[in-house]
Amino acid sequence: MIATAIIVLGFMADRVFGDPVYPFHPVRLMGWCISKGSKLLRHDAHFKAIQFIFGMFLSVFLVAIFFALPFLLLFFLYRIHIVLGIVVEIAFCYQIFATKSLKDESMKVYSALENGDIEEARLRLSRIVGRDTQNLDEEEVSKATVETIAENFTDGVVAPMMFLFIGGAPLGFAYKAVNTLDSMIGYKNEKYAYFGKFAARLDDVANFIPSRLSALLMIAVTPLCGLNTGQAWKIFRRDRYNHKSPNSAQTESVCAGALEVSLSGDNYYNGKLVQKPTIGDPLRAVTKEDIKRTNRLMYASSWLGLLLGTAARMLVYVL
Repeated sequence: MIATAIIVLGFMADRVFGDPVYPFHPVRLMGWCISKGSKLLRHDAHFKAIQFIFGMFLSVFLVAIFFALPFLLLFFLYRIHIVLGIVVEIAFCYQIFATKSLKDESMKVYSALENGDIEEARLRLSRIVGRDTQNLDEEEVSKATVETIAENFTDGVVAPMMFLFIGGAPLGFAYKAVNTLDSMIGYKNEKYAYFGKFAARLDDVANFIPSRLSALLMIAVTPLCGLNTGQAWKIFRRDRYNHKSPNSAQTESVCAGALEVSLSGDNYYNGKLVQKPTIGDPLRAVTKEDIKRTNRLMYASSWLGLLLGTAARMLVYVL
């Protein structure tokens, strides 16, 4: 009961305050460790197997560390006093969620578009996506923003929530370590093709169930958001694998269907054209208002996920 309340309070704190910005934020520490570890272990060896083994060692070591440290800290704090342990674990859970920050960053793009400042919108967008943004028009900026909300709903909200409900803050931090590793070294380029391969596959495994759960949550709340439930289900079933990642298109397909638009497709990354299949049917053009619609969909799905997770924990407690 207490463990469930801790997660709920952590989620609500994120909804109210957003992700805190300070030098020793856990995700920043993860990023620092990954950067230092990569410089130490990654090299231009001709043996691909060595690159893979070093990358696997770094991934396993950091995930283990970021599980063990909060586990041990909370263990001792709870032994000192239960209230102290509860307060610190709520603070941990609060920093694992990214619901409000995802909305806030996307709404900065919306505000720039609303003010007619396409340059500012491109700049704001460049901070939350990996593609080139300098030549995007208003529709392309809006589409990219919708896509990043939909895709990051899994690893910023639902996956952390699921792992928190299963194993508390230590497992939540272990997941964030997996996700941060993938975002930093899980690239299929010459530099990280083998060194980051294990991290990328580990992230695929960790997000396999959460990505599909996220999609189902989004479909379930489409009527509450005034969106097209039938089209969301249709596009989800048809296009949920239209992505190199087995997980990314799960939520993007639902979002495309619910909004009755087409997402994804070809984009430029570091000046190079990357060809991708489209997701959804272009029943209408994407507009800046779709950013707000997607955020409503994301928020409603988050609350439903929290409700179901709480109910599941209560059921386990009763049984």
